[in-house]
Amino acid sequence: MNTKNLLTKVILAFLIMISGACVQQQAENDLSGVYEGLEFDMPMVKEPVIPDFTVSITDFGAIPGGQVLNTQAFADAIDAVTKKGGGKVTIPAGIWLTGPVILKSNLELHAESGALIIFSENKDHYPLVETSFEGLNTWRCISPIYGKDLENIAFTGSGVWDGSGHVWRYVKRSKLTASKWKELVASGGVVNEAKTEWYPSEQYLEAAQNANMNVPMHLETKEDYEAIRDFLRPVMVSIQNSKSVMLDGPVFQNSPAWCIHPLIVEDLIVKNITVRNPWFSQNGDGIDIESCKNVIVTNCNFDVGDDAICIKSGKDEQGRARGIPSENIIITNNIVYHGHGGVTVGSEMSGGVRNVHVSECTFMGTDVGLRFKSNRGRGGVVEGIYISDIRMTDIPTNAISFNLYYGGLSVSEMLEEGGLKAFADPELVTEETPQFKDIHIKNITVKGAMQAVVLQGLPEMNLENVTLSNMLLEAENGILISDATKIRIENVVLKTGEGNAVNIINSSEVDVNQLRYAYRTPTDIVIFGARSRNISIQPGADQELDAHVFVGEEVQRDEISF
Repeated sequence: MNTKNLLTKVILAFLIMISGACVQQQAENDLSGVYEGLEFDMPMVKEPVIPDFTVSITDFGAIPGGQVLNTQAFADAIDAVTKKGGGKVTIPAGIWLTGPVILKSNLELHAESGALIIFSENKDHYPLVETSFEGLNTWRCISPIYGKDLENIAFTGSGVWDGSGHVWRYVKRSKLTASKWKELVASGGVVNEAKTEWYPSEQYLEAAQNANMNVPMHLETKEDYEAIRDFLRPVMVSIQNSKSVMLDGPVFQNSPAWCIHPLIVEDLIVKNITVRNPWFSQNGDGIDIESCKNVIVTNCNFDVGDDAICIKSGKDEQGRARGIPSENIIITNNIVYHGHGGVTVGSEMSGGVRNVHVSECTFMGTDVGLRFKSNRGRGGVVEGIYISDIRMTDIPTNAISFNLYYGGLSVSEMLEEGGLKAFADPELVTEETPQFKDIHIKNITVKGAMQAVVLQGLPEMNLENVTLSNMLLEAENGILISDATKIRIENVVLKTGEGNAVNIINSSEVDVNQLRYAYRTPTDIVIFGARSRNISIQPGADQELDAHVFVGEEVQRDEISF
């Protein structure tokens, strides 16, 4: 082969490689496909528009190495682009120590490959601000990344933002090995009387004993909160009341509490990011989308200590008074490795959640796969949820879970304390009664779970109009339906261990069609509760149910067909 031909082939191969890389990059950045087949009307999410002006934090005296505090350099760089009407602030490769980074409009923070931004462990660098946490208005230490009333914000690049969460969180002994627990206790802090929990300080421990879900309830002034500021750990990324926000590329990790918390944000794009928290991190959520409108979360990886992708809208009376739902949300092509829930709705959903599409996600070892949770007192309506093409493996508890008796514990912790409630007396329906309805889940594969499905509503407000179709479910226990109405289960292959196939409790208008299962006992399907009626169960082809259904004495037999 002559030199000219060889050179031609090399150039051609290089062009093909570059073309492939460009196609891949275009696929990662092109969001048009996420709207295809959407079940509800939703406008195109507006991306932030950033002026073409760039500075580096090194232009303003930033020093790498992780020894020098660069808070002022970050602030000066942001001020410099702000004076030009906005622009990009780059963070080069290196370790950069800083206090809180305060965002301004028309700003892109670009963490280059090799950049590691570590937030200061000195809590004095984080003054108190009025904010919202766990769905309630309160005071907390300012977030390491904080912005309010903004427009056009972007985080780009492949660098790492580290929230130094280890100095903020309390830790449960049950979540550490004996050697790690001994090491933690020796580092300082205090241990509770039962020797089951470690706290960063005595102040933190005392405040925790008088708080409701991490929020002090009876303090009135900022000074009151200052007295317990060590307890008031922030979320890592707090962006509030803003428009056109995008996170594209970086790693966000080791947050003091929730990692990313967009609150009342319109036009939010989260793509190609990684969120990492230690699996034992209390309240170590991945992203909590609260009262946001027009949202895309795609091509992201989560490995966290609590719910991974969570949708909220405020808590109880304050959430209802705010009255801003989370709506028009697309969650697609994401991976969750660890978390209390892969995709979660609630429990703070008092402002409502509607128009949510979830597809093409994989959950591996999450405590729960698809998790819906609320409680009496919340109020609010969750409706118009469409979920499809989800893969799950090694789920320790429930692959699909609806729990309207949520009390602040993970499903694993609830099971340790005696399990989920199955029987309860109806209460008066008021504005405090939560409602979940019109939820459709299809094309689901579960390879290993403790329980395949739990559909549990309230006796006074049933879980309503839920469809489950085209599923392959492998779990120790099958399907539980309690206090639910208008439930359709179709074309499901179910494999269980010792547990039975289906338990139906006080539920009505339940249609189970083409349930393929290796029927083997007289109680493979159990129906009981005086409110159970209009129930139809049809097995797979060539299967008989006569000897495998148990109906309680309180159930009217003419309401059951199989």
